[in-house]
Amino acid sequence: MDENITGRVIRGDSCVSEGADWLAQHEPRFAHALSLTGALPLRLRPDGFGQLLSAIVSQQVSVASARAIWGRLEAAGMVTPEAIDTKSEEDLRALGLSRQKASYAKALAAAEIDFVALRETPTDEVIKTLVAVKGIGVWTAEIYAMFSLGRADVFAPGDLALQEAAKELFDLPERPKDRVLRQMAEDWSPWRSVAARILWAYYRVDKNREGIA
Repeated sequence: MDENITGRVIRGDSCVSEGADWLAQHEPRFAHALSLTGALPLRLRPDGFGQLLSAIVSQQVSVASARAIWGRLEAAGMVTPEAIDTKSEEDLRALGLSRQKASYAKALAAAEIDFVALRETPTDEVIKTLVAVKGIGVWTAEIYAMFSLGRADVFAPGDLALQEAAKELFDLPERPKDRVLRQMAEDWSPWRSVAARILWAYYRVDKNREGIA
């Protein structure tokens, strides 16, 4: 992989630790957060069609519901573009997908994305390719780049947990909206993905401290 094109790629815990150390040196609030969170999780996931289809399945439903629907899709072999192509939207709805998500699944299969090529594609182009598919928004595309492709310098400012964590950690008067948080995150380059990991970990610690499960 040409990291001159893709930027730094997170491959293991040592990469996350390197990014966390850099962020702690550049921003005292991150050092404080890390003193509370301890070591950060790697959180890498597989890439490919199945990962994005799973993200579509998980939209706006509980974790338990998403797992149940995904289990039915897996049991039916409906986790590849070739398999999805052979079925109608009604067939997919019979497996638990809503009408909207069935159409999204069909659109993803029809997009014929070269997932292997995405591994060598600049992050901005990855995002552009993914959001062109009906049912995939910027947040899903950024999360895919972050965890399925391991990009070290991508952020997801539309994530509500990141917004809330930034509000608390940086003592902001209100939760920063997408545009504001994206601007803040520019200061955390080239390790914005690790900054996100810190904020998510801090969010969990902060909520537990407040007694919220």
